[in-house]
Amino acid sequence: MEIKKQLTTAPKTKPADESKLGFGKIFTDHMFLMNYDEGQGWHDARIVPYGPIPMDPSAMCLHYGQADFEGMKAYRTSKGIQLFRPYENAKRLNVSNDRLCIPAIDEEVFVQAVKELVKTDADWVPHNYGTSLYIRPFVFAVDPMLGVHPAKHLIFAIICSPVGAYYAAGLAPVKIYVEQNYVRAVTGGTGFTKAAANYAISLKAQDDASKQGYEQVLWLDGVHRKYIEEVGAMNVMFVVDGEVITPSLDRKSILGGITRKSCIELLRHKGYKVTERDIEIDELVKAYDEGKFDEAFGTGTAAVISPIGELKYGDKVMPLTGGKIGPISQMLYDSLTGIQWGKEPDPFGWIVPVE
Repeated sequence: MEIKKQLTTAPKTKPADESKLGFGKIFTDHMFLMNYDEGQGWHDARIVPYGPIPMDPSAMCLHYGQADFEGMKAYRTSKGIQLFRPYENAKRLNVSNDRLCIPAIDEEVFVQAVKELVKTDADWVPHNYGTSLYIRPFVFAVDPMLGVHPAKHLIFAIICSPVGAYYAAGLAPVKIYVEQNYVRAVTGGTGFTKAAANYAISLKAQDDASKQGYEQVLWLDGVHRKYIEEVGAMNVMFVVDGEVITPSLDRKSILGGITRKSCIELLRHKGYKVTERDIEIDELVKAYDEGKFDEAFGTGTAAVISPIGELKYGDKVMPLTGGKIGPISQMLYDSLTGIQWGKEPDPFGWIVPVE
């Protein structure tokens, strides 16, 4: 694929202190754009200066939410800049695209576009361990009309942001509120995708949880309201009586996280017992009361591993691991970031260099 380039004539000032990057607040000099028009397919791939994307006020994405996205990272290592499992992101974007009636994007085109944008803004990839260049590919409908139907005109875009830890407290355990009033997704819906609307749906519960002093919401299934699904921005895993358990993806109301998948593969590689199955919230309460609830953590691209220090379910408050990161959470964080940063061997072939 040919990618045209228009480089900025007014480069931004790069952050001087990488310890103060925050997350998703600073953006690089350039972005990738590619258009889709019915009858022509995906075309006009280009890298241009980062800036506003003109669209009509009647653009369908603004009215009907036909939009999805991905999240991935680039890491500066002693061997150069590298990506972590980018083809998994390409596959997952097309899973979302299919559910939202968005034309598929060739996986090689996706990865080429990511690589070329990262190379163009290579100076923006931070240097400090624990930092990275967050990459946000996204697709949205731009048909200038009001009417509910699959779009015939779309834009595939990629933007990048140098980031530090997703949570300001880094690896400090977070407090999680189990949501009982609202639902995020149901079988047959879009819960297994990264549809933009999924995140808007979660905001009310997140706001309620925040007012009670909790950082994230743990969602229960939308039908029985008893099976654990995922945390708002992460998949979730629990260690009960020495076994790692995580909700199954079979009901297709949970996002198939790439970090989740990597954790499962890594744990099994190291000899841990990992089970993917339905998990009732009452099962965790019972395990906690019996002293068998050892540890809990979230998994996701943004935070990598986020240890859970407390769960609140109704009036039941369950502190975990004495407010410290648990041993399995720590091992997974160290192993994953070690591979991502090139400090540990990659026996799985997960790393793709940005050439």
